[in-house]
Amino acid sequence: MSATTVEDRTLDGPHGPLRVRLYTPEAPTGPGLVWAHGGGFAAGDLDMPEADWVSRQFAARGIPVVSIDYALAPVPAGWEAPAHAVDRPRVHYPIASEEVAFAFAWAVDAGIAPGPWSLGGASAGAGLATGSILRLLHGDGPRPALAVLAYPTLHAVQDEHSAELQDLLRAHPEHAGFTPEAIRGMYENYLGGPVDDAEVYAIPGTATAAQLAGFPPAVIVNDELDALRTSGEAFARVLADAGTDVDISTAPGESHGHLNRADSAAIASIDRFAARILSLHS
Repeated sequence: MSATTVEDRTLDGPHGPLRVRLYTPEAPTGPGLVWAHGGGFAAGDLDMPEADWVSRQFAARGIPVVSIDYALAPVPAGWEAPAHAVDRPRVHYPIASEEVAFAFAWAVDAGIAPGPWSLGGASAGAGLATGSILRLLHGDGPRPALAVLAYPTLHAVQDEHSAELQDLLRAHPEHAGFTPEAIRGMYENYLGGPVDDAEVYAIPGTATAAQLAGFPPAVIVNDELDALRTSGEAFARVLADAGTDVDISTAPGESHGHLNRADSAAIASIDRFAARILSLHS
């Protein structure tokens, strides 16, 4: 695995300064990845494992990475404000969504790597990446070659869980925190209002097959012990109906956020994602 150069840059973003962190391999392969960490739209930073460790793992496999320090939503009631983010301005949709789309377009044009470029993220970051892909598809921006989605949240109101997942969550109540009320509240906090009339770029799981026309191939890894698995699985079905090539798998025995644990399961997911990204060069 190659050595990596890490550099912070501040871009002139669509809503003011936008910090990104570049991970440049000593011997880049060509294909690059723009990556958005998770955190319920209201937490997370460039130093958390889901951002920094993950980006270093991709770069060690020869993939240049642009990790995005997108603007966060207000801290919800009952959450402890992260120390790193206490003094940062808090905003609602569409700020973060537009920043992710902007960062992708910047990466494509910046000459960091010849590409093609993929766009992805984890959890809420995967939702931001997916909404940004739709934003780029429906606008005049560059098109990602691949969507890379780790345990995504894509619906403010999910379908009913499968019987198998219901049984798992009953058997493991410590992993059942993403209740319907909690998920809706997370999105209402992100939106700054109700979810019912939110546009598809904010809640991309509501996209129809027609709205998903042209969506790039997608690789999705869900967590087995995760209520949000229902969202990732439902979105994969609609993508398939739209004619998109979907590679979907489940990390066995893992609960939500396994990339943050930087363990063997996380490495297995990175390997799966990296293989798809690197195949774009062949």
